Amino acid sequence: MPLSKLPAVMIEPIVRAALLEDLGRAGDLTTDAIVPADHRSQARLAARQVGVVAGLDVAAMAFRLIDPEVVVEVARPDGARLAPGDVIATVSGPTRAILTAERVALNFLGHLSGIASVTGSIVDAVRGYDAQIVCTRKTTPGLRALEKYAVRAGGGGNHRFGLDDAILIKDNHVAIAGGIRPAIERARAGAGHMVKIELEVDTLAQLEEALGIGIDAVLLDNMTTDQLRDAVAMVAGRALTEASGRITPQTAPAIAASGIDLISIGWLTHSAPVLDIGLDHVGSAPVMPRD
Repeated sequence: MPLSKLPAVMIEPIVRAALLEDLGRAGDLTTDAIVPADHRSQARLAARQVGVVAGLDVAAMAFRLIDPEVVVEVARPDGARLAPGDVIATVSGPTRAILTAERVALNFLGHLSGIASVTGSIVDAVRGYDAQIVCTRKTTPGLRALEKYAVRAGGGGNHRFGLDDAILIKDNHVAIAGGIRPAIERARAGAGHMVKIELEVDTLAQLEEALGIGIDAVLLDNMTTDQLRDAVAMVAGRALTEASGRITPQTAPAIAASGIDLISIGWLTHSAPVLDIGLDHVGSAPVMPRD
């Protein structure tokens, strides 16, 4: 499925806030003191390690918000696999704008590409099975839309985006409701006809009870691969099955082999290492004064 870009109206407030944080009260003292106002340059965004790129529109927004004359020409779009040395994009225009926006652009690009890269590694690990890799709500405050986009760029999918687009009944909800049945019944009574209901379980007995009541999806939390196989057999297609808890690239294939539908992984967004991407200056072109 083609990767759909995020609308600029979603990206701009996040990037604008990051630029304002960096510019502070006086702007870029270093660049403004050293670089002539009419100086123009070309630079390349290049990968320094293997990975998957994500966040080019966000990086381009950072440059353009400083100066709309900056042009970003993409060589490898979001979702592309990278090798060290690969040129991702060329950035050209006023030098001051390029240098002033550089850190914010690279912060976003490296962070989002890191998420896309670890997602891609897990997707590769379960290739050949039907299980889909999905992220969770364990995201950086304020960056959820961007981070979930990066997961999609890496070939994964998204669990719910927030508390308002699906119902997920967890152990505390069950405890407060007084059991699985009252929790599901209350959720069903309060949900609109378009809202799916998922229940978290950690035993097969809880799963059996939930299936007897009826549920759209079950989150099988911290189960062994043997338990997951038994759970998938018990569900027998009556609900979506999702595995969660301490999943690594090493354990993911066996989990996928259980027949599970979804594998949700929080660390895709909360602990992905930054992908090393650099901005390399390749040429200067001072603007000559007109006659």
